[in-house]
Amino acid sequence: MNSQPIPPQGSSCLSWHLALTCPPKPWRRGITWNFKRLFVLAFALVVSSCATPKSFYVLTAEGPAPSGGGTAIGVGPVSLAGYLDRSNLVFQESGNRMSVAESHRWAGDLEENIARVTATNLGRRLGTGNIRTYPWGSDGELRYQVTLDIRQLHGTADGDAVLDAAWRVYSLPDRRMIASKSWSGTEPLAADGFDAVAAAQSRLLGRLAGEIAATVR
Repeated sequence: MNSQPIPPQGSSCLSWHLALTCPPKPWRRGITWNFKRLFVLAFALVVSSCATPKSFYVLTAEGPAPSGGGTAIGVGPVSLAGYLDRSNLVFQESGNRMSVAESHRWAGDLEENIARVTATNLGRRLGTGNIRTYPWGSDGELRYQVTLDIRQLHGTADGDAVLDAAWRVYSLPDRRMIASKSWSGTEPLAADGFDAVAAAQSRLLGRLAGEIAATVR
């Protein structure tokens, strides 16, 4: 005599029958897990697409250096104050309060950018196209070396850009120091925004190059 399972009390015959004939399939659990993973991935893509876009900036020279030879000048190394040793532009909100611009960044290494701009500006002011940036092959290839210590370089809430730098000039290859000076200056921003900050900082580097060139002449 065949016996049939008796449905538990409180359950319908249909639900009991389905439970017997249609047990859960392991592959159904896999599909559910895959859908969860796809949902998480799609959510991450949406969040990343909504992130604030970043802008990148460079410092620029006053113009190209002369072509051809001339007095050989090397610029570098360049050292930065700790608060500048980052990829972000920095803004002074008040006397002792600085702000890091998360979405506004330097397009490359700031030390290298400063060295190249200063070398080009010196080449223009001294009439030489024989300019190098640190590191170079041999000191014997150069007549002068200029090192820079950038102590301040930022925009301010007053609408200015600030540069404070110390610099040294050495004769080569004997490495005799012939000048050690400091210079600081401000430059008004021509407009609002970080484009104007980078442009004003570039003009300050041009003025710094003028001070250095007066020593080398």
